[in-house]
Amino acid sequence: MEIKRKVRFGKVVSDVMNKTVVVAVDTPRRHPLYKKTIRRIVKYYAHDEENKSKNGDTVKIEETRPLSKLKRWRVVEIVTKGEVAEIKPEEITS
Repeated sequence: MEIKRKVRFGKVVSDVMNKTVVVAVDTPRRHPLYKKTIRRIVKYYAHDEENKSKNGDTVKIEETRPLSKLKRWRVVEIVTKGEVAEIKPEEITS
């Protein structure tokens, strides 16, 4: 019997920690009364064994056993590599 695990697609918003990335998953929902589409963003801490994911990457994460206090997800694959613009301090002040 195969275990059915939850799968989410999201964008990496932080890769500062060792073997951990923070993935923001955007879920649009319709308001039940007003019918307006509401964007709900949830951040998941995911385990990244090889530290391959970088800021801006779109990744596929899968639910797993608790790995730490906050980590309950792991990175399955990198769907697309993101491009994050590197800004030098001189460019901000001018």
